Amino acid sequence: MPGDLLDAIGGTPMVELRRLAPSSAVRLYAKLEGANPTGSVKDRIARSMITEARASGALRPGQTIIEPSSGNTGISLALVGSLLGHPVRIVMPDNTTAERTQLLNLYRAEIVYSPGAEGSNGAIRLAQQMADADPTIYMPYQYGNPANPRAHEETTGPEILAVVPEIDVFVAGLGTGGTLTGVGHFLKRARPGVRIVAAEPLPGEEVQGLRSLDEGFVPPVLDQSVLDDRYLVSNRDALIGLRRLMRDEGIFAGLSCGAVVHVALRVAAEMESGNVVMLLADGGWKYLSTDLWTREIEELETELESSLLW
Repeated sequence: MPGDLLDAIGGTPMVELRRLAPSSAVRLYAKLEGANPTGSVKDRIARSMITEARASGALRPGQTIIEPSSGNTGISLALVGSLLGHPVRIVMPDNTTAERTQLLNLYRAEIVYSPGAEGSNGAIRLAQQMADADPTIYMPYQYGNPANPRAHEETTGPEILAVVPEIDVFVAGLGTGGTLTGVGHFLKRARPGVRIVAAEPLPGEEVQGLRSLDEGFVPPVLDQSVLDDRYLVSNRDALIGLRRLMRDEGIFAGLSCGAVVHVALRVAAEMESGNVVMLLADGGWKYLSTDLWTREIEELETELESSLLW
């Protein structure tokens, strides 16, 4: 029998990126998390955090949820809250894309803006202040909630291994650290020797959805011991990776996915053979109001050609 929308979370497609692969001996795969109901990987952790909190009694029926978010987790929580009867209040930087604001409004979430110049760290500080001042609201706190990596350890990791059992490298963006930690723990147990690689922005670079550990905040859910490598990426690297993904493979993805593609291609270029799986966290629909798809087209096309690693 069909379930409700929450049951449609996960089970996302895996596709092979034959046009981007350096050779037939090195195979690239992409896990398309944009296929989740709200269009991002964050649906997994929103469902996990809220269902666990309800089961434990930490979240009471009808209680308001508050959460800092750059957008995707907020939208996912707004969906889950609307289906389970919880008002949702999202604290997010005031420079996030218009589509994210529109989706939050459609899901009837309340939005509290933090200064955009302070990035996601500013949203975290403001949300913590609001939660501390009002004990009647519940904050899942994706950065410190063990249900975040557990969702990936129990669902994302097994899904990846089922499709690519001979995986050699897993690449994902460094945001909360939940995906890398959860998938990393599962894969390290199931396939010893697998490499877990993080795509991390250079300090001072704004790659939406990702964070630099060198900027002073290390998410408590991140287990750095599971990481074999951290590759630093500029915003321009991410944009070029995004455009290559669209041009060569027809995949319409968000900016953090471009960073992941850039890193996966660097890793693949260093390999003689093997299988690389990258997690593409969201689709590009929430970024259409930006200039990612239109600006500097001629210059970018030149850089796309010069960025080819093989």
